[in-house]
Amino acid sequence: MQDQDVVVTGLGLVTPLGSGVDTNWQRLTAGASGLRRITGFETGDLPAKVAGIVPDIADDPQGFDPETAAPPKDRRKMDRFIQFALAAAAQAIGQAGWQPSEDAEARTRAGCIIGTGIGGFPAIAEATRTVERAGPRKLSPFVIPSFLGNLAAGHASIRWGLAGPIGCPVTACAAGAQAIGDAARAIRAGEADVMIAGGAEACIDRVSIAGFAAARALATAHNDDPPKASRPFDAARDGFVMGEGAGIVVLESAAHAKTRGATILARLLGYGTTADAHHITAPREDGDGPRRAMQIALKAAGLRPTEIGYINAHATSTPVGDAAELAGVKAVFGNDTSGLSMSSTKSAIGHLLGAAGAVEAIYSILALRNGLLPPTLNLEQPDEAAAGIDLVPQQARRKLVDYVMSNAFGFGGVNASVIFGSA
Repeated sequence: MQDQDVVVTGLGLVTPLGSGVDTNWQRLTAGASGLRRITGFETGDLPAKVAGIVPDIADDPQGFDPETAAPPKDRRKMDRFIQFALAAAAQAIGQAGWQPSEDAEARTRAGCIIGTGIGGFPAIAEATRTVERAGPRKLSPFVIPSFLGNLAAGHASIRWGLAGPIGCPVTACAAGAQAIGDAARAIRAGEADVMIAGGAEACIDRVSIAGFAAARALATAHNDDPPKASRPFDAARDGFVMGEGAGIVVLESAAHAKTRGATILARLLGYGTTADAHHITAPREDGDGPRRAMQIALKAAGLRPTEIGYINAHATSTPVGDAAELAGVKAVFGNDTSGLSMSSTKSAIGHLLGAAGAVEAIYSILALRNGLLPPTLNLEQPDEAAAGIDLVPQQARRKLVDYVMSNAFGFGGVNASVIFGSA
């Protein structure tokens, strides 16, 4: 391991499976589902009635506790996605065993990049309702900073004194993966020694569900059986299930981690990002953009395709999207995919939009560390285009791998792939 290598020393998760890395991994690999019927608002006139909702600690001992994010007076100034990000960041920083130095100069060597696809959508929608119902004078002076996408990174930088690089990719469903890749670049460029990075999203709202439903992007066939709704790679898939949550990692230069005696969880070896330059929502059928992102990541990592043992697929459960990813994977890995396993954990938690890439990168690291591949739930009739690829159907499987890849693609034709290697 070279001193300029980028390593992972901390992980944090808030997802529909619960809060905390251990809880997520136990439930994910046991085949649990975080999908449930929406109860927070009226869905009678909506075609999609299922979502991946983060459980509250009042309903689940391993659910999200807002107190881990911020005190009540501060939470009134931040939308739910910011709270998820802060809770996940606290977990990751705690595991890393790292705190910024009291030295002002040292703080400039620590930064934060947290992406989001939409930001505080519920706060925006509620502010609109308030103005229409009661007039503009009823708005809080904190309404704007409560929903700005970059305020997850902003609050984190303030809380932990991270005075180095700060950013917020707002690149739809690739945002979390791009945040991790951008943070790694900052470390490799010598701009930082430590970066807090990931993604957060919490936009489950009557308006957002209606909007995605109008685009015919959401699953509607299993409203009465929520765990069955997300069906990546299955021939009967009919759309994605919207989810919420956050995934945050602590990245460090290998030299910095070694100096302080940190436990290294994985190495971030490669990152690639591309544009389809094709359509605002639909990928190219041949998966050209994803193909190039994966190839760039492989080249950066200095790896051959055959060395990747597992891919956490972007696969959202939409007919067009899953097919394009399969085409891209086959273009990269060729016809002989006998040594490759690939699954979509969105089958268990839904599609976390801007948080998806970060959450799934963490799931990939856990698969690497534990020699256990998470399953693709609800895979009963695999798409014919997936022939020859092990999609880890229904149940987790023991498999030791040295390198893993995580894919994230989004509206606007944005593609991102990250590769991790064992420590």
